[in-house]
Amino acid sequence: MYQDNGKTTILGDCILLIISIIINSLGNALTVSLNLGSALWTASAVNMSHLFNMNLGNILLLEGIAVILSNAMLLHQFDWHRMLGNVLFMVPFSYLVSGIAQLLTVFHIQQLSLVPSVILDIIGVMMIGCGISIYQRINLILHPNDDFMQILRFRYLHGNAVTASLVAFIIPITIIAICFVIQRHLWAVNIGTIVALLFQGTFIALSDRYIFRKLKHQRL
Repeated sequence: MYQDNGKTTILGDCILLIISIIINSLGNALTVSLNLGSALWTASAVNMSHLFNMNLGNILLLEGIAVILSNAMLLHQFDWHRMLGNVLFMVPFSYLVSGIAQLLTVFHIQQLSLVPSVILDIIGVMMIGCGISIYQRINLILHPNDDFMQILRFRYLHGNAVTASLVAFIIPITIIAICFVIQRHLWAVNIGTIVALLFQGTFIALSDRYIFRKLKHQRL
């Protein structure tokens, strides 16, 4: 799967991409199901789904399209190949998160006591960071939210994953705040959200170092 220079073959890229999407989708779905705090982008989508009474998958899709346009502005160009890759990633991912979240309710995990729920929620956030790390290093196609973070990280913030994550989170935090002002209630914002805000960049950086250690950032 790996070449001597730490790069992968196309087949290896596709296999790792599928693995990373599954890891990330499961992590997001786990945090949504537990309702103890999702990663900030997911939390913003959950709150918008309640505000507009729309399916979470549809909201994730619409949110992703808006971020694709934001990425084009940051890059100062419409990179159609990159934008198509964002869409190809985003569509299955959006509905995987929604579908797996609904499936997990069958296991009644939301009825777990506080301590195991918090542990599972933090594991979910860590899985999100791990998934992001893998497909950002492959850089074949990306979710637009993670492409946004990648653009900030390598074009504006000298490769710093932690700072890039914090800056990228300004948008979903703003969305969540607006939803709260309108609805006077928050969904998917809790302990896990704070963990994601403070440590998701760290989880990504640690995964870069320890998960598939030979895999290097490509196609930057």
